[in-house]
Amino acid sequence: MDAPDPGRVLARALVAWGLGHLMLGRVALGRALLIGEVVALGLVIWLVAGLADSSAYLVPFLTGIAFIGIWAWQAIDAYRIARRSRPATDLVPERSPAAAIGALSLPLLVWTTGFWLVAAQHASPSAVLDRFVSDWSAETLTDGAWAPGVVRAGEAAAANLGEGTDRFRDVRVRVTDDDGRRATAVAEAIHYERRETRFLGIFPGSELVPVADELVLTLRLASRPVELPGGGEAGAVRWELVSADTR
Repeated sequence: MDAPDPGRVLARALVAWGLGHLMLGRVALGRALLIGEVVALGLVIWLVAGLADSSAYLVPFLTGIAFIGIWAWQAIDAYRIARRSRPATDLVPERSPAAAIGALSLPLLVWTTGFWLVAAQHASPSAVLDRFVSDWSAETLTDGAWAPGVVRAGEAAAANLGEGTDRFRDVRVRVTDDDGRRATAVAEAIHYERRETRFLGIFPGSELVPVADELVLTLRLASRPVELPGGGEAGAVRWELVSADTR
């Protein structure tokens, strides 16, 4: 019986963990890898559901990277075993290994870009404020995404700024206090002043410096412990914007 073509083994291994080893007759290892893939995929999904939008967002991200890394490793391992089992004179595989292994760039690209569309949205006060400012300046604050009191205060503050999208141009939002459990931020109307500077203490220059004119909005945030799906503390927190007022 001829040894399997390495290119076909590699292509099969890229479909699912262990399929390449099963094709080579390594039944125990192939089955172990198949079971491992199911367990690993479940772990990634579990961590994403529990931690992706928390302060521990790097845990599911790196776990996903490791999943793809093991996927590539087992495929390459199966390919190398198949190559060793072929005659030395048989140098041309039926399928290009470079093209086959390149297929892993697609899940890697999907993971590294798609993950950040949903991840870290509640990881820190700054992340929550970034989302709030985007909705506030776009006038899309809704009770479904934000607390009713936050929506009312945001709409009142926007009305005090005038009309048109340019009214948010000279508004600065910054965190003024953060003790790890609670944080306070302010939105301020600002103007810019030009101040003289000296480069290396010799060359004269100037820079624009923001100067606060008045307080527009006060925002209060709090961190909540994260509970993993199924129960259990994760040791991470999720930040929320709990209240706001125009004072």
